[in-house]
Amino acid sequence: MYKHLTIFFAPLVAIFIALAPVAASAEVRLLMAEEPGCIWCARWNAQIAPIYPKSGEGVAAPLLRVNIKQPIPDEIALRRKIMFTPTFVLLVDGVESGRIEGYPGEDFFWGLLGRLLAQENIQVNGES
Repeated sequence: MYKHLTIFFAPLVAIFIALAPVAASAEVRLLMAEEPGCIWCARWNAQIAPIYPKSGEGVAAPLLRVNIKQPIPDEIALRRKIMFTPTFVLLVDGVESGRIEGYPGEDFFWGLLGRLLAQENIQVNGES
């Protein structure tokens, strides 16, 4: 009986092992869409920007800033157009995996970003 299970699961385990290094090497970025005169962008810049690159989240998902008035780089695939600033888009290998529209304040921002990272199983400070 167990021999049949081994025959069934062995190919699945081999596929998982083969794909694991690819998933571990994915490029993760946090795109911030902003525009001149945006007061919520300015608030994020004052409260979060100085510490973001030093945080676990900032190390796991380095910031990529774009001006909402300019075209989004071709190598980025969004689910839908960005309409509001600031908008934060979690990119995995250039593809949107989630977003935060607006800046809800320092406490909520970290929690929402943490949720996006956790949904992609992206480790922050050794967490999974």
